[in-house]
Amino acid sequence: MFFRRLAVALAAILTCASARADATAEIRQRLEQWTADFNAGRKAEACDLFSKSLISDFRGQGEAGYEARCAIISRALDDSSRKLHYAADIKEIIVEGALAVVRLTWTLKVTPGDAISIEPGLDVFRREDDGQWRIIRYMAYTED
Repeated sequence: MFFRRLAVALAAILTCASARADATAEIRQRLEQWTADFNAGRKAEACDLFSKSLISDFRGQGEAGYEARCAIISRALDDSSRKLHYAADIKEIIVEGALAVVRLTWTLKVTPGDAISIEPGLDVFRREDDGQWRIIRYMAYTED
């Protein structure tokens, strides 16, 4: 009986660890896809990373929900006088059940002028009903 319980407990631990690894990989892929979509100017695809229940706070822009944040992305991508290019440096992904927290730093290059903006942030993801991981909350700021 003891060994059976031990085997069941070990199987549960391994299953949980495997699920976390899968979720971590899915979230990393979602962030990489967002980067590719944003850099290619695909507005609708870029907005798909965000949940309809999004609440975001970016220093200098204030709090914004899904519609406002996607409007900001659309205006930025529609501005033909400059090109924006994001790159992500993912520091860590912590997954617990249907929620995950991602600590990362975005680097935004704006041309012409080659301006660089370093934007550390914290994203909270949730696995939504369609199975996709989306950002439900985030906070970010630009470094001085």
